[in-house]
Amino acid sequence: QTGDIGVANGQGVKLEIINTQKPAGHKIIHKAKLLSGVLKVGDVLDLEIDSERRSRIRANHTGTHLLHYALQKVLGEHVRQAGSLVEPARLRFDYNAVAAPTKDELEEIERIANSVIYKNFELVTEIKNVNEAKKSGAKALFGEKYGEKVRVVSCGPTMELCGGTHVKRSGDIGMIKIISESSVAAGVRRIEAVTRDG
Repeated sequence: QTGDIGVANGQGVKLEIINTQKPAGHKIIHKAKLLSGVLKVGDVLDLEIDSERRSRIRANHTGTHLLHYALQKVLGEHVRQAGSLVEPARLRFDYNAVAAPTKDELEEIERIANSVIYKNFELVTEIKNVNEAKKSGAKALFGEKYGEKVRVVSCGPTMELCGGTHVKRSGDIGMIKIISESSVAAGVRRIEAVTRDG
């Protein structure tokens, strides 16, 4: 998931936040451009994110979860996420596959994802013990390292371990439209899609 942007204001200082990252633990790193003033250790800043941009990121991130669910329903439970990119304008979802899906399968994947959107499920987040979360059926990324406690994100029939931002209800996505499907490596395929008014 791409980081937030926005502005930071303090007494006599203004910054443009051009990226945020969470490299490890609970610290969030803000990459910023100083617009005016002098920034000093101990300064207190008011942060304001670009909320419309974040809303688009939320819709696209929840959209990746719905695509994962729909891919498994159409192509089989063996399908696993092999990477993703969530931006304001689009989402990219890489998955393992032995063959390209047919046009009919892609249409069915899109239909299933949109049916979850139209049912307007509430998004539920819970903090669980990692083993309890996996036993309850939450999907985890293969090879990803998880701590003892994990965040479980559920939206209707979907349940995944995830630390990103999401919509409040599936209907907030509006709709999802697959733009392209292609091969990116041996055994790995990619779907690019848009949500909302994209």
